[in-house]
Amino acid sequence: MQPHKEIKFTEDMFLPVKDNFAEAEKISRPSLSYWSDVWRRLKQNKLAMLGLVIIIVLVTLAIIGPYLNEYSYYEQDFTKKNLSPNAEHWFGTDQAGRDIFTRAWHGARISLFIGIMAAILDFAIGVIYGGISGMRGGRVDNIMMRIAEVLYAIPYLLLVILLMVVMGGGIWTIIIAMTITGWIPMARLIRGQVLQLKEQEYVHASYALGANNGWVLRKHLVPNTMGPILVNVTLTVPTAIFAEATLSFLGLGIPAPQASWGTMTADSLGSLLVGNVYQLFIPAALISLTMFAFNVLGDGLRDALDPRLRK
Repeated sequence: MQPHKEIKFTEDMFLPVKDNFAEAEKISRPSLSYWSDVWRRLKQNKLAMLGLVIIIVLVTLAIIGPYLNEYSYYEQDFTKKNLSPNAEHWFGTDQAGRDIFTRAWHGARISLFIGIMAAILDFAIGVIYGGISGMRGGRVDNIMMRIAEVLYAIPYLLLVILLMVVMGGGIWTIIIAMTITGWIPMARLIRGQVLQLKEQEYVHASYALGANNGWVLRKHLVPNTMGPILVNVTLTVPTAIFAEATLSFLGLGIPAPQASWGTMTADSLGSLLVGNVYQLFIPAALISLTMFAFNVLGDGLRDALDPRLRK
């Protein structure tokens, strides 16, 4: 075994450290807030960003689309009925000679409005009801959840028909019919999150400092459940749009001469038998595209809001 060789250190082997305190205190990576980090990760999801772009385009065309030509959504001209898409009528005309392009984007206003309003009402009622149920717990929670289960057991179509008889057809009748039972999944989600989070240390610390249930719910519990809430809201919108289209297709939706994607689909069935497939394809494609966009955006938000996936 050879003896260990002694190493001799000389001055040229060392470099003096510069006293640059400003450089030492410099932050190499800028800090990101939670929502900034969510947006950064959402942008990396190409499919979710595609869904967001599609939603922005659909909303923009719903606003300006009916004004891009001189035709109205209710104007009938039987001399131009069942025209295929052409330079004058970009999406063609229906069996009453109405311009399908104008009706499609007027219908987008109604369908998107119903979907967004239903999601907002479900969010508001679900957060309040589920938050109170989860915070109180015990007997109050048990009674509130049994009431929600009874409401959820009511057949949806029967409820819509009863409201149509009492209130008449219209946009708000459909929104109310969707909201009567649509808030229950949101309430269950919020209740579960509150039951889990209210046992955390920061909640007990807030109580120790004198906070009441309302303060804790507003300042701590609801903000910390915003991730699942936003995902649920983005998935509620396409569900409501599809429900409106189904009701309109069955004749329980928007009354004439208003147009929605569901009523356009129902009106096109007669023309489908004579080969005018475009009349059915256009509203069906818009419904499918909208549902696709909201669903992929919801999936992207779910991944971006999950703290376990942070890098």
